[in-house]
Amino acid sequence: MAESKDADLVDLAAEAYIYGYPLVYDLSMVGTSLRDGFGALAAAPFNRFAHSEHLADHRTEFVSVNNDTLYSIAQLDLSGGPLRLHVPDTGGAYYVLQFVDAWTNNFAYVGRRATGTGEGDWLIVPPGWSGSVPDGVRGVIDAPTAVVTVAGRNACDGPGDLPRVRALQEQLTLTPLDGRPHRTGLPTPEPGVPEELRFFEELRVWMADFPPSPADQAYQDRFQPLGLLEEGPSPYAAADPALVGALTQGLERGRARVEGVSRAGTGGGARPGSWNTNPHLFDYNLDHFGVGTIDSPEWRIAEREASYLARAVAARIGLWGNHGYEAVYAQTFQDSEGRQLNGAHSYVLSFPEPPPVESFWSVTMYNTPDYYLVDNPAGRYSIGDRTPGLVHADDGSLTLYLSRERPADPARAANWLPAPAGDFRPILRLYTPGAAVLDGSYEIPAVERVGD
Repeated sequence: MAESKDADLVDLAAEAYIYGYPLVYDLSMVGTSLRDGFGALAAAPFNRFAHSEHLADHRTEFVSVNNDTLYSIAQLDLSGGPLRLHVPDTGGAYYVLQFVDAWTNNFAYVGRRATGTGEGDWLIVPPGWSGSVPDGVRGVIDAPTAVVTVAGRNACDGPGDLPRVRALQEQLTLTPLDGRPHRTGLPTPEPGVPEELRFFEELRVWMADFPPSPADQAYQDRFQPLGLLEEGPSPYAAADPALVGALTQGLERGRARVEGVSRAGTGGGARPGSWNTNPHLFDYNLDHFGVGTIDSPEWRIAEREASYLARAVAARIGLWGNHGYEAVYAQTFQDSEGRQLNGAHSYVLSFPEPPPVESFWSVTMYNTPDYYLVDNPAGRYSIGDRTPGLVHADDGSLTLYLSRERPADPARAANWLPAPAGDFRPILRLYTPGAAVLDGSYEIPAVERVGD
């Protein structure tokens, strides 16, 4: 019976890891933003935007970061009350402000697709707020948690376009409605907890401070035997060895599950080299639909428990990624014969026709297993319909060349996307995708290995 109980605890700990990974990873990145910044983004306190002054590159250590837009990131603390957000007129240019709660739910959007590109103000309010909305506000954005990430992206067509985008960034402002002090940091897990249990301690503390929806709250009550619902002093500072063993084994089992699904993808076909294209990767938000979201069954995962694994995978491979109706991300690890993509070989990616999008598209190169941008002498991290100097064939088709070495032919060099020495994974991004992408009828061409 004891062995059965221990096995049950291991299984429960694995479920807790999958359930809680997005919260822990998200708030860890929030803390990093506040304390250190990351990549091109400097550290910034709560309720202030940090802006990237140049496009992301290999020094930007953020999973699957894009190279198409300039980021503007703000970590919001709404514990002191609402914030007034001002957005400038972008003159029709693509931008999006994506609102993400502490559990990584995308709960609101402001931007070209969702609200247009005109100037305006929005009021961001904390959970349970019932105050008066000031005059001149276009709408209210209800936050599910007191800490929120605003992930802003302004399309940037290369270095020459930086002054325009930087001017827009400087016009993004956040203003408290009152002068009450706001939190200066995230809740702190107990320092005496052993490192191997730190994940569960962070999950315990942050679950209590940032409660989920009532339906998720009911699900997480099952984790009581793991100590995750304990208040006050940490149960992990001097935990029973049997519990420590169950937690550490469960963590590894849960992590392996997330990693396995992340690599396998959550979409795509059975054909070797198929791109894993899942417009519904971020459909795990089942409870919070605000400004700019689409509240309909096709954009919600049908089973709540299935949404927890989907949410963990989305956080692992693309934290703070958008819903599919804003942008679709497609990834592949294999060539057309099912072989792992690797910089020891050369490849082509041929588009008979441009991908169907309403805004723009790009292919970005990432190493594995970190999913960071790839350092290269050309300083090119992505390629797409806005890349200057692309060479199309007479019939309008476009062939991209993926390799470690620059092609000798000038036309091929113009269409070159540098690869790392080892394994790699490209991502095709489709901004404001067309119907053929969303309904799955558009098939992305496979990457083909050449020159062997």
